Amino acid sequence: MGINQFNFRYHLLLIIVFFITPLFLIAQEKPDALQEYRNGKYEEAVAICKQELQENPSNLESYVVLSWSLVKLSRYDEALGYAKKGLELNRFDVRVIEILGEIAYYQGKNTEAIRYFQQYITLAPEGSRIDVVYYFLGELYIRLGRYRHADIALSTAVRFVSGNALWWNRLGFARENAGELRNAITAYEKALALNPNLADAQRGLERCRQSLAGR
Repeated sequence: MGINQFNFRYHLLLIIVFFITPLFLIAQEKPDALQEYRNGKYEEAVAICKQELQENPSNLESYVVLSWSLVKLSRYDEALGYAKKGLELNRFDVRVIEILGEIAYYQGKNTEAIRYFQQYITLAPEGSRIDVVYYFLGELYIRLGRYRHADIALSTAVRFVSGNALWWNRLGFARENAGELRNAITAYEKALALNPNLADAQRGLERCRQSLAGR
């Protein structure tokens, strides 16, 4: 190897070490909003997302994680504003559609929430949040006194996630109010098998048994 060729490679190595490596380290150390969200650090996730949006107002991922985090913090009005901006970027993004449904649910906008959740089901029938979507639909139908619809929604929710005692309890409540006492007993018993200390399920089971005994 000639001296000139050696010097060229040596200087190239110096460039890599002094210029490229620091950039790589900076990239590695960049805060991760999604990771903060998953760790339950919602305020930190909000701060990171807002900084990202200052740098790039078209960053859909930032709008998504920001909306999720604000909902966890019960800041629904603020979450609504960011979620709608995310929807403007992609009106078919099911993550944004689902979080808009949650926001409407918590704000008591039942019809609007149902519309968003039904849209999610249409676009993503096997989506990662499909179980939660059916649960929320069940709760919305209970609010509206549409207990048979609630039965269908909550039955679907527990089909996706069979180990949630609270969801089985709400299914029992929907069936009880729909007059399906034997099926309600089945749901309450399932809830209590998963959580024997669930007081609502204990009371519901007793009500249904007493009602059947009085017939």
